[in-house]
Amino acid sequence: MKKTTKTWMGAVALVLGTSVVTASVVNQKGAPVPEPEAGQAPAAMAQAAPAAPAAYVDLTTAAESAVNSVVYISVTIEGKTQRVQTIDPFEDFFGDFFGFGGRGRQPQQREYKQPDRKGAGSGVIISQDGYIVTNNHVVGQADAIMVKLNDGREFKGRIIGTDETTDLALVKIDAKGLPAIKIGNSDALKLGQWVLAVGNPFNLSSTVTAGIVSAKARSLGANGVESFIQTDAAINAGNSGGALVNEQGELVGINSMIYSQTGSYAGYGFAIPTTIMNKVVADLKVYGTVQRAILGVQGQDVDTYIDVQKEKGETPDLGTTKGVYIVKVSDGSAAEEAGLEQGDVVTSIDGREVTKMSQLQEQIAQHKPGDKVNITYLRNKKTKNTSVTLRNSQGTTKVMEEVDMDQLGVSLRAASDEEKQSLGLSYGLTVNNIRRGKMMDAGTTKGTILLEVNDRKMQTLEDWEEAVKEANQSSDRALWIKAVKPSGRKQSIVVDLNE
Repeated sequence: MKKTTKTWMGAVALVLGTSVVTASVVNQKGAPVPEPEAGQAPAAMAQAAPAAPAAYVDLTTAAESAVNSVVYISVTIEGKTQRVQTIDPFEDFFGDFFGFGGRGRQPQQREYKQPDRKGAGSGVIISQDGYIVTNNHVVGQADAIMVKLNDGREFKGRIIGTDETTDLALVKIDAKGLPAIKIGNSDALKLGQWVLAVGNPFNLSSTVTAGIVSAKARSLGANGVESFIQTDAAINAGNSGGALVNEQGELVGINSMIYSQTGSYAGYGFAIPTTIMNKVVADLKVYGTVQRAILGVQGQDVDTYIDVQKEKGETPDLGTTKGVYIVKVSDGSAAEEAGLEQGDVVTSIDGREVTKMSQLQEQIAQHKPGDKVNITYLRNKKTKNTSVTLRNSQGTTKVMEEVDMDQLGVSLRAASDEEKQSLGLSYGLTVNNIRRGKMMDAGTTKGTILLEVNDRKMQTLEDWEEAVKEANQSSDRALWIKAVKPSGRKQSIVVDLNE
């Protein structure tokens, strides 16, 4: 769970119906109050009587259904084992006790294992055969996952795929006939509409709280792609990955975070809409990674751009106060090919109005590379249209596949102190074992110490994993490795991930 001014949490929600009492002029027995006779003092002020109640919002059915589709997820992150140097503080006193000649204080290598870490959150069953959606920040670093259903059954979970950009993850358990939730359309939500959030705050399972939709397409700068549903349902720690549902009990969002300076509920919760979730889940099921379409622009909300310019003493006239102002068009991108330029204002995509950057991200996120979208924009206050063929992060329309570490064919470990001392190194990862694979084909041998990969220093195994992940998503799809042989000879290795 991340804690910043924007605190990562899940949410829960329980909705209450309300009624409105209006007034008519009656007495306590319900009879009309007579008019006062001439010369008499007026009767007591007429009291209001209840009229017919307003429409009652009954959320009991939605709540009872949703709690059965929301699960409790507990995760274990194994503590890392580190090698540390220690010195026996009593060696100087007793090292030469028997007169054999003391050697002074000699450092010793010892292994220290950090304690395991535990965490918990929520998840939502989306299919009867055991697929569960949750947040990436709940399970992304987990070494073991346990899923507990509302009926008390427990299952081991395995990660099908994660997506840090949207903070979503897909987990699978081996079970059949599960109470899968019905997935609704988050686009159909209206401001002021009642919603329920269901989850497990503070390990309190099957908790439901209520709120209304207080904003849509909210951007907080927490994820790479975000267009949050904002609700005033009470949200606290442990609800990450829980369900946000409408009055019919349909899933409309995955609760992800709260805005708080204390780490506890402070009025607003935020959920990832199903319009984004559906695409991410479908890709993770099929490919194990998200086939993310990229337009290739950097932009900001028009009203934000205008405010910034006014602070500089400028008075920009873009012909509109809504839309996305294009700050930069990436070289070789789909947007550049379609003729978009800096200063253009995107106003709609495929006929759907775009008023802010988060809406643009949400609409593009529903597409895959190779899809065509029609963009309406303003240039010099004149309306123009263009067709854009979206691409992936590698600049192509091909399916991106996750690099399997087994394909690289190496097992790495942190370089030992002896290795670093003999070669004059302060860090590095040693090839512990190697078999036929991309690394061997590129000339790597056992004992080689990797120093840098794509300009990233190899200090931990996590550095290696991140370097491979970033290279896989880049246009080059290559590992440029600086290494050193056990003899001290420097070596440059290039691994092509496309082969």
